[in-house]
Amino acid sequence: MNPLLSDYLPILIFIVIAIGMAAMMVMASYMISRQHPDSAKLSTYECGFEPFQDSRRRFDVRFYLVSILFIIFDLEVAFLFPWAAAFGEIGLFGFWSMMVFLAVLTVGFIYEWKKGALEWE
Repeated sequence: MNPLLSDYLPILIFIVIAIGMAAMMVMASYMISRQHPDSAKLSTYECGFEPFQDSRRRFDVRFYLVSILFIIFDLEVAFLFPWAAAFGEIGLFGFWSMMVFLAVLTVGFIYEWKKGALEWE
């Protein structure tokens, strides 16, 4: 066997086991649970409110602002984990770079808060 391929064998085994366990869990939940769908379970779920008739109806702009806020903080977390893992090696430049990044995000959050995007009637 090629030594390069033997290095990837544990990863392949892990993927096969993960797919097998996921398939077994889905099949077990389907066989064990009771299947009694009603109209409420089969209806479309539209972000916490009743589905509407026209799919081209205008949404309130706050839906978009909240989604942008979610993306911003999702990106923040995605950048904070590797930064925290490499904190010892990056030095002061890495520290102040992250502080500038967090300051920009904080300014954006305060702007959105002051505009009332997080207020719901």
